[in-house]
Amino acid sequence: MTNNSIRFRLAEPPDAAAIRDIVRAAYAKWVPVIGREPLPMRANYEKAVAEHPLDLAVADGHIVGMIETIPAEDHLWIENVCVAPHAQGRGIGRLLLERAERKALEAGHSEIRLLTNGAFEANVSLYRKHGFVIDREEPFMGGMTIYMSKKLPR
Repeated sequence: MTNNSIRFRLAEPPDAAAIRDIVRAAYAKWVPVIGREPLPMRANYEKAVAEHPLDLAVADGHIVGMIETIPAEDHLWIENVCVAPHAQGRGIGRLLLERAERKALEAGHSEIRLLTNGAFEANVSLYRKHGFVIDREEPFMGGMTIYMSKKLPR
């Protein structure tokens, strides 16, 4: 699988089960780190698909990643981004983040925001590598929530 073989499309209601499966697989590695299922593993993806856009990365007819974004008044919120474990390390996460940046700019926003668990050090590092900065940290369920943002060029 190369980046050239990745196609993007909006999620549709029948995709909800596959999205849930990918999210559960992608976040499973964090369960032993934080001692519980991360919140995205428990989300209702039927509801999410119905309420706002989820962009899917598709390779060879299979969903290999997703980014769930929610427009806010002055920024684009990234609710969730993940890549199926077998497809990680191939730049799909970067492509999904770039897709969110384009959506934000098209909507007239100059910033994207997200949060992640402070224990997910690889994720924090990935976001920093892609230009995100830490805005604040807050205690949450025995851990630390890291709020991050990225200013976009106009």
